[in-house]
Amino acid sequence: MSQDSTTYLAKKRFFGRMLTIFGRKPVLEALQDRKLKPFRLHLAESNREGGIMDEILSAAKQRGVEVLYHDKQALSRISKNAKQDQGVALDIECEGFTDVEDLLNDLPAELELMALDSVTNPQNLGMIIRSVCASPMTGILLPEKGCARLDALVIKASAGTLFRAKIFRCRDLAETLKKFAAQKCAIYGLDANAKESIATLATNSRSIFVMGNETAGLSPAVRAACTHQVSIPMCNGVESLNVSVAASLLAFRRLFR
Repeated sequence: MSQDSTTYLAKKRFFGRMLTIFGRKPVLEALQDRKLKPFRLHLAESNREGGIMDEILSAAKQRGVEVLYHDKQALSRISKNAKQDQGVALDIECEGFTDVEDLLNDLPAELELMALDSVTNPQNLGMIIRSVCASPMTGILLPEKGCARLDALVIKASAGTLFRAKIFRCRDLAETLKKFAAQKCAIYGLDANAKESIATLATNSRSIFVMGNETAGLSPAVRAACTHQVSIPMCNGVESLNVSVAASLLAFRRLFR
């Protein structure tokens, strides 16, 4: 029984690292990129031979990627985008994708995460991923639902950094933040009206900065889970910044002190 449990958890971790992309050109480019780790290629049985399809199959063979064939309906369940998948989807193993429970079970002494609460614009999400990936931060805490899907638009906006970013997935952001707080993590919710400013903030060795929705800001449940509120000081009567710009300022703030 315990062996089954260990096997199941290992399998769950492995598939939790999978990112599925779709579309003929994006899939071909991913198969040709030696820095990526393609795992499984999914094709619609209705695809015609020739042209880019032959290139995709040739690239998959060269990389030793398993190829599975499906009817259109089954493929659409894999791609989750029947209108744009073009009969092609590819599973890519992203080693930086981790279930947050694994992190909580072995929390390092120093930790700094960017948590995203309902960031729904793919360009914003991609740019935040790019900034955090390039910064000294540990990674991004990303709920499985509520934010933009990790699709081609996010990949493009992240300039491909999504594939190597450290992303910790969680099911419920508010409840996950409470678990971090219980382990002495400071949870900073970004709020334009907060009295405490990032300019003078002395952060905890374990810190999480929470960015809210582009329009509504932090949700009530997530706001309640924050242990602190913090603002970005602004001049000339400007009330707010784009969420991706604000996230970049937070991600790099320690380098310019």
